Amino acid sequence: MQALRDFLDRLPETRRPLRWLALLCLLLWLPGFFTIPAGDRDESRFAQASRQMVETGDYVRIRLGEVERNKKPAGIHWAQATSVHVLEGLRLGTRADIWAYRIPSLLGAMLAVLATAQFGRSLVGRRAAFLGAAMLAGCFVLGVETHIAKTDAALLGTIVVAMGLMGRAYLAPGQFSARQAAGFWLMLGGAVLLKGPIGPAVPLLAGITLFAADRGWKSGAPWLRALRPGWGIPLMVLAAAPWFIAVTIATEGRFIADALGSDMLNKVGGADENHWGPPGYYFLSFGIAAFPAAFLVLRAAPGAWADRLQPATRFLLAWAVPVWLMFEAVTTKLPHYAMPAYPALMLLAAAWALDPLRRQAPRWLSVFSLVVAILVAFGIAAVAVALPVLADGRVSLVALLAVPAAALFSAGVWLVLRDGAPARAALLAVLLAVPLQAVVLEGVLPRLTAPWISPRLAALVHQAAPGLPDERFGITGYHEPSLMFALGGEIRLLRGGEEAARFLAGEPGRLAAVSDREEARFRTEAAALGLVPQERGTVAGFNYSRGRRVAIVLYGVGG
Repeated sequence: MQALRDFLDRLPETRRPLRWLALLCLLLWLPGFFTIPAGDRDESRFAQASRQMVETGDYVRIRLGEVERNKKPAGIHWAQATSVHVLEGLRLGTRADIWAYRIPSLLGAMLAVLATAQFGRSLVGRRAAFLGAAMLAGCFVLGVETHIAKTDAALLGTIVVAMGLMGRAYLAPGQFSARQAAGFWLMLGGAVLLKGPIGPAVPLLAGITLFAADRGWKSGAPWLRALRPGWGIPLMVLAAAPWFIAVTIATEGRFIADALGSDMLNKVGGADENHWGPPGYYFLSFGIAAFPAAFLVLRAAPGAWADRLQPATRFLLAWAVPVWLMFEAVTTKLPHYAMPAYPALMLLAAAWALDPLRRQAPRWLSVFSLVVAILVAFGIAAVAVALPVLADGRVSLVALLAVPAAALFSAGVWLVLRDGAPARAALLAVLLAVPLQAVVLEGVLPRLTAPWISPRLAALVHQAAPGLPDERFGITGYHEPSLMFALGGEIRLLRGGEEAARFLAGEPGRLAAVSDREEARFRTEAAALGLVPQERGTVAGFNYSRGRRVAIVLYGVGG
């Protein structure tokens, strides 16, 4: 036990902190990275649009099948297309591998962790910066985002670098160079290319908060002058402008109309990007999203607020609190939207935990935070055990390993906290989360059968008609983007069983997949057309995007 204490105490003082943190990130994130199939909805939509860029050579207009989605910035698609080209050039992967499109998410998340450690030194010191970065790496929501080929993890990387530079400008404006200012604005330009105004909104909200808290109208806000907004804002716009100009020209101005109109993405798969949640939703979900380090953030909150007059603490609060309140105020209630606040929260918690003069948390909060951590650990284990039973009707022996992993986590954190060492407990919690998350991400999710309908249906199509062009395959009753990624962007999404019958009769060699809900209409129309469809196989599973079971029959005509 003493050897473990010594290891945990020495680790934040390592001479190569970034290497250790990179290794920690890989241990946390690589399980499941290569093996979890393409998910619905956002991941497959982003990946398929990037794949069409690679296949068509058109890196300006963003398309998903026949639908243009030019109102979305192109940055993530360029990053994903570059990743695919590099992997194919090195013969390490292909454009058909979903993990090739996840590389930007993994790199963006790692950038966020390493930047938290690097820039956090000037804010909270070397040891606390390491601890805060390790806690960020362990956050469950960030680990999930590294396994999804979309914008949020990559966006977080640009935001952390920008906010790290802003923190240096705030603490030491006289030493903040023009090169650092340029880096700040260029990172924000990159954030705009990834997800529009969300990236710049974080420093904007922090800046407004700091200006008000410091009475900037009296002090002159030297940190603002150090950022050089006079030429910095045009630099940010210039960094993001080329794509906006190119896509406007390429679409003959339709991009502007699309951006002002309805979301074209929602026309594929009927996706809805608005998610309602009750007031306080992010606080309620924080224990899960920020697991395993959420308990330390909760304990540190009163002490951090009491220390708000300190410049570094004030900056971190100005970073985290307005972002948190902004996303509480909007209707989009998904945990990953609050991630831009997490690096600041982790640094605040780490600084409190390593402060020998820290203000102790109330006893009720200490107990509550520990109970939340233990409940979440066993909750994750329970989900891991239950998923194979609910989805596939079987007990997974691998999933059962999550129970002792959760027990080890709970016992370890409790024992270390009992010794009065919250920093040591937080670091141990991150390390003990590795096996628990590995069981879920590598041992359970990729091994499920029912949720992964698209890969099984694609395999059935390839078996029934090897080399079938994607435009000769049509489907009704299951229009998930993951099927486009599995079979190609030109597959025909048919409106009902009647259209599926007409599609099958329209040209020799076609295949049509019909869901159980459209089966009767398909057979009625086929009989009216004098068509005798032949079953080529059935795929059954759970469409988690729609929340219902589905059975899909593949039909052809003739031998």
